[in-house]
Amino acid sequence: MSEHDPRQAPEAWRAAPFDAGDVALSERRCLHQGFFRLEELHLRHRLFEGGWSAPLVREVHRRHDAVGVLLYDVERDAVVLVEQFRPAALDDPASPWKLEIVAGLAERGESRADVARREAEEEAGCSVGELLELHTYYPSPGACDERVTLFCALIDSRGLGGIHGLDAEHEDIRVHVLSFAQARELMQAGRLDNAMCLIAFHWLAAERASLRARR
Repeated sequence: MSEHDPRQAPEAWRAAPFDAGDVALSERRCLHQGFFRLEELHLRHRLFEGGWSAPLVREVHRRHDAVGVLLYDVERDAVVLVEQFRPAALDDPASPWKLEIVAGLAERGESRADVARREAEEEAGCSVGELLELHTYYPSPGACDERVTLFCALIDSRGLGGIHGLDAEHEDIRVHVLSFAQARELMQAGRLDNAMCLIAFHWLAAERASLRARR
């Protein structure tokens, strides 16, 4: 690329040339080990203007990586959402029962696409056709090492609904089939209030016309 190529990011926008080697980790201590792990890190890191930070203590929540999949029926312009109790939303002023896209944690050695297909079947009784990978992102890298991979699955929503989930995992999941217009109204009303759902729906709003043109 030439220095005037518009595809080249301005110098001020480039990330600093730092990596994990620019962090001096002196101690890593486990504070709690349950289904998830909480660690205390003692460290210093390089500074943008040169030199090193003061010694820092940071707590990191270590989780499995996660997969979310937005189930979209192109023919009927419908989406499939799941509703379930979420303990971290217990103090939510509306309700701790949340509307979400299908999602689950990746097991060791399991591809992200396989997780999407497995969770669609377990949580919504839905067989997945084509899978479109959207984004991979950190929901909260200041405190958690989880990475989320999002997909859109093109499905046939006929016959979907009811209560699903694995008894072994104490899941109690209600499945909703909604028109895109209904789901958009819920999003605008603040009822779709988790990152996976919002990111997936904004992607769908931008790509919906091209998806429907493929019919």
